Amino acid sequence: MSEDETSGRVDFGSHRVPEEEKAPLIRALFDSVASRYDLMNDLMSGGIHRWWKNQMVAWLNPRPGQVLVDVAGGTGDIAVRALPRLAPEQATFSPSIVVCDTSEGMLEIGRARALDEGILVGIEWVCADAERLPVADHSVDLYTIAFGLRNVTRIDAALAEARRALKPGGRFLCLEFTPEITPLLQPLYDLYSFHIVPRLGRIVAGDREAYTYLVESIRRFPRQSELCEMIARAGLDQVRFRNLTGGVAALHSAWRL
Repeated sequence: MSEDETSGRVDFGSHRVPEEEKAPLIRALFDSVASRYDLMNDLMSGGIHRWWKNQMVAWLNPRPGQVLVDVAGGTGDIAVRALPRLAPEQATFSPSIVVCDTSEGMLEIGRARALDEGILVGIEWVCADAERLPVADHSVDLYTIAFGLRNVTRIDAALAEARRALKPGGRFLCLEFTPEITPLLQPLYDLYSFHIVPRLGRIVAGDREAYTYLVESIRRFPRQSELCEMIARAGLDQVRFRNLTGGVAALHSAWRL
């Protein structure tokens, strides 16, 4: 066991920090880029992230009456896509979706976006950590986390919390960047990731360090098969994954049986 493991240190981009410091650092990072977060996603991916998220909701296949907890969902990309399927008539004031995020800045953007799109009911916006969700045991039908699992302090704890929240028969779906992509794309991907993305972060979001962190966090994230093993160890079943765009991103699916 390494010295970092015994002293309670975890990855934060290219650095190792004390475990208790990561969550505040992540919160501050996303608060700082919240106003330009969606624009940066469009610029970095050429808009492909929108297709990835559409694929996520299509594979999730939410149905009317189900309840979804969307973790790290601050700006509402998954929530606004899923809500028409969960509450097609917008007839109930009970939330169909609970959006959880540790960044109040991201949640403010999400709330404002929903109002701009005429969504007045159906979504509850809650500032909460992925390792301590504000939902009862076995109370939600669906759990999603898009581009958020990299940022939690303890992935195992977040996955265990997902299982706790899901009802028997509930569905888990994670969309995340991956470190293992098609070899032919790797050189171009490395050039873009390490040189272009941080520059875009500096020019557009005014925060080069935040997007340097993003690149480094992807490189330290478990590979697709490793994440499958972690999800299974958390007690979720029928784990599988689907690569998107040559493995630049992947969807991991599981069920709580």
